[in-house]
Amino acid sequence: MEDTKNQVRLQEIAQVALTVDDLIKAKEFYRDVLGMNPLFDTGTMSFFQCGNIRVMLGTSEQSAGSNGTILYFRVPEVRQAHEILKGIGVAFVQEPHLVARMKSHDLWLAFLKDPSGNTLGLMSEESRASETQQGI
Repeated sequence: MEDTKNQVRLQEIAQVALTVDDLIKAKEFYRDVLGMNPLFDTGTMSFFQCGNIRVMLGTSEQSAGSNGTILYFRVPEVRQAHEILKGIGVAFVQEPHLVARMKSHDLWLAFLKDPSGNTLGLMSEESRASETQQGI
């Protein structure tokens, strides 16, 4: 048996950091459009609470644009969240789509960009019962 006392075991994400071009626009987007709860601001950083995860938005002297980080937000139903966000002007780079059929549910994803070009994913794990009710 392996000695696990000296191993690091990462089991929960506590914070995700995103580089943004315009902190004011980013704060408005995450607060007003995505509905996250603001925690505090410090210098060129702004912090939000999203469930058990803290999201940090920060500016850089060099414009980073999209740095490859993707946040996946769990939503009850991707297509409904997509329609609501699209209805208030959010542009999606990939419409809701079925990614995988699991034994007990289906995995759905959709992707959008924030004002700084960071990719955000919406993810839902939907039971097939809800699929049947929706006529899919």
